Amino acid sequence: MTTARPARPVPPARPRTAHPVLWAGWAALSAGAVLCVLGWYGVSGERFAERQLPYLASCTVPGAALIVAGSVLLTHGRTALAAARIEELYGLLVAAGPTEPDGAAGRVALLPVAVAGDLLMVPGGTLYHRADCPLVTGKAEAVPVDAKPVASGELDPCPICEPPGTSG
Repeated sequence: MTTARPARPVPPARPRTAHPVLWAGWAALSAGAVLCVLGWYGVSGERFAERQLPYLASCTVPGAALIVAGSVLLTHGRTALAAARIEELYGLLVAAGPTEPDGAAGRVALLPVAVAGDLLMVPGGTLYHRADCPLVTGKAEAVPVDAKPVASGELDPCPICEPPGTSG
């Protein structure tokens, strides 16, 4: 009789909220556009340049500055939102835990890396490896290396496990 593992509780999905910096960016951008339109409307109604200057100083220039500030805030807000999403995904990944049963990943990590004397190669490959090299571990098609291809230079040593050169 096997016992079933209890399922992990799934946290309820929370609705996505817009970052406050995004709202501030859109508000600044909108206010800047309104000020620019008001400044243009005021300037267009005046014939002389000295009467247009107050509209430029009080509406158009601040409106353009608000448009630039809103653009900067929108860019920063999207970056902050992306960073928050990455943090949330990382939290979900860490909470999920290992996917291999019975901690098989931990056992593989405890094995010494590349210390065996037997040399293997994968047919059609260009490298030869030690028997416990991570690149050939668990591959059924890996076969023992003949000294002839190694001596002739057809096979190069694996840069990961660095097997010793064989003499023919």
